[in-house]
Amino acid sequence: MRTVVNKHQKWRAEKCLNLIPSENVTSSAVRQLLTIDMGHRYTAPDRFYKGTRFLDELEQLGEQIAREVFHSDWASLRPLSGHNADMIAVSTMTRPGDSILTVGPDNGGYPGISDQGYAPMVGVHNLYFPFNTEEWNIKVEEARLLIKDRKPALVVFGQSFFLFPHPVSKLVETCREIEAKVAYDASHVMGLVAGGAFQDPFKEGVDLIMGSTHKSLFGPQGGIILGSSAVESQVKARQFPGLVDNAHWNRMAALAWALDESRRQGAKYAKQVIANAKTLAKALHENNLPVKCVGGGFTESHQVLLGITGDAEIERFTTALEGSNIIVDRGVRLGTNEMTRRGMKSKEMERIAELIARVYHQEPTARVKREATRLRQEFQRLEYT
Repeated sequence: MRTVVNKHQKWRAEKCLNLIPSENVTSSAVRQLLTIDMGHRYTAPDRFYKGTRFLDELEQLGEQIAREVFHSDWASLRPLSGHNADMIAVSTMTRPGDSILTVGPDNGGYPGISDQGYAPMVGVHNLYFPFNTEEWNIKVEEARLLIKDRKPALVVFGQSFFLFPHPVSKLVETCREIEAKVAYDASHVMGLVAGGAFQDPFKEGVDLIMGSTHKSLFGPQGGIILGSSAVESQVKARQFPGLVDNAHWNRMAALAWALDESRRQGAKYAKQVIANAKTLAKALHENNLPVKCVGGGFTESHQVLLGITGDAEIERFTTALEGSNIIVDRGVRLGTNEMTRRGMKSKEMERIAELIARVYHQEPTARVKREATRLRQEFQRLEYT
């Protein structure tokens, strides 16, 4: 077992350019907190367990920091994952027979609350936003008509392939007119929202933000929910015991620390993440790769999306990148969040784009691998840039 772990560590952690946008790396302090005694303990809102006073104090402190970072009325650090947070939102803000409106999976929406995922399991019907794939965003006027006509109980902004801020402020009043609740799945952009570099969903009128804590936010793997006072009793008070029981308190300690890091350093980091994504996209485009949304400036997030199609070509390209120690996903999204955390900036993004282009144009991987590994090993410290 240790052999396998060590092999992974030496390869993925020390030699690879990790460009998967749903991954990040944590500080040494966050990693240390994942090993503490709190990971062995239980506490619960019904006070069933004794010996929990420091666990309870920790939760209050973490929630306080989260409220400050995200400008929310309340927070819960209990969800064990972004998907768990989404499940809590759907379960508490809809009833069987209701409809939920999201970005569809075919347009980069999250499958976990689509008709492929959780919603049908609780009797909730799926509706999907009209979507402009050239601009990679929601069609506002068509969405407004759909909301008025179909009257979803819950409207969820956000998506997995997330390049540009969503038009929350342009649609929130229409949602209010039909008494729909409005949520924002910030899983991918949580760190950018925390850093004030993307959009402020609460300022634009949402009731709830939910998502994961380990993508553009540099926390441990897990979830978080934040909300307005109007939905606190509906959501936060109802998550235990049906949707979250033991919340893994070592994780909560680690998340609280990461949120404090974001409070202190997140603005600088988020700004550099987006600048790096723009530089990477532009350099890839100049190297004749099919980068999406050229006319829109490529991206306003941590993601760059390549327009490579066909299962065989995607498999060839992503496998060749992996063989070159450049790690991406099969959605052909490229994320700058982890390499920014390593301290890379615009110059390094141009070097990465050149390496990716050489793989795309089918240069043998051996030389590219050596250069990718060398570049990665130039950056040994975690930075906020």
